[in-house]
Amino acid sequence: MDATATEHPKTGLWAAFAAYLIWGFLPLYLILVREVPAFEFVGWRIIWTLPLCLLIVALRKQIPQLRAVLASRRAMGWLLLSATLIAVNWVVYVWAIQSGYVYAASLGYYINPLVNVLLGTLLLKERLSRAQWSAVALAAVGVSLLLGGALTTLWISLTLALSFGTYGLIRKQVDVGALPGLTIESMLLLVPAAGVAWYYAGLPTGSSFTQSTDLSLAIMLGGALTAIPLLLFAIAARRLPYSTLGFIQFLAPSIVFVLGLTVFGEELKPVQAACFACIWAAAGIFVWDLWSRSRKPAAS
Repeated sequence: MDATATEHPKTGLWAAFAAYLIWGFLPLYLILVREVPAFEFVGWRIIWTLPLCLLIVALRKQIPQLRAVLASRRAMGWLLLSATLIAVNWVVYVWAIQSGYVYAASLGYYINPLVNVLLGTLLLKERLSRAQWSAVALAAVGVSLLLGGALTTLWISLTLALSFGTYGLIRKQVDVGALPGLTIESMLLLVPAAGVAWYYAGLPTGSSFTQSTDLSLAIMLGGALTAIPLLLFAIAARRLPYSTLGFIQFLAPSIVFVLGLTVFGEELKPVQAACFACIWAAAGIFVWDLWSRSRKPAAS
């Protein structure tokens, strides 16, 4: 495991909380660009993410790190895979929100922490305490309650959970800094993103980017709302145990869940309320166990 995972856990925690807060409230931003087709929006999202990343790389004097990664075939291969996974995740998520499947999107990120725990324990050999395993079991019960009533949209939830869970695992293992890695991912996706933007520009309706100044600015804002939380997530993924990162992630889908109920007007069914209760009880157990164990060394 990366040394930073043990040297800077508090930095990782703050980065994780900030990333998931931004992602949790992202559906409110997507209201501003709801008239932009999902594929086109993701294309513009990538296009406007890259210049912001390059600017920050230059300001932080990380150009040599960027060149080193570009010269590594192994790192580039893994980043190509991670870039593909995050692109799939973006398209499915934006489409789900635009199509009114807010709870399905929320469920995907409720399942994702369980995927993180599974990957962390099986592949990274991370160990969980009994209390943490009980939290996993309780969360699994909550998710299973929703699965029974969401079979038609289950593909949305599973695609989001598996794509983002695997993305985080890859970024944790690749020896590349958070910002250079995100910059290269954006570079790798730039050509297909430009192709998508060009395709929509050739349609009779024209490019969404030229419809109005307000819409153009809203689309450009997508670059910052893409780069900043992903950068924070990449920092957190390298500095926290993957299982811990997974449970902090319950923050984002819980916010999305509430937005679906209050802003998007989706009906909250009893089974969904029961799932919500199970998930937060599980998150509470997990966080309490982490806090209590962190105090033991200080007391000795």
